[in-house]
Amino acid sequence: MTAWAYMLRCSDGSYYVGSHRGEYVEQRVREHQSGYGSTYTKRRLPVELVWSQSFERITDAIAAERQLKGWSRKKKEALIIGDWDDLKTLSKRRGGTPRC
Repeated sequence: MTAWAYMLRCSDGSYYVGSHRGEYVEQRVREHQSGYGSTYTKRRLPVELVWSQSFERITDAIAAERQLKGWSRKKKEALIIGDWDDLKTLSKRRGGTPRC
């Protein structure tokens, strides 16, 4: 079975990041559109799928979801439009020395 990490743009312009186990991410988007499953998106309808990635295991999709939730808005938008150079720049640490 396939798993997904996905990002929705809500009617207020915010982004919602989630994960889903199933063959089709569009099924989960339809559930969001009908108000099922997330209080956050239910209050911000309609929603639009702006990014998704499939995974073989749900644990990998959940790990990607958690990582994306920690990203800045600019970094999420770079991912959405596929701007890999900007994504790389936004991923650099601003604090100087790398973590050990």
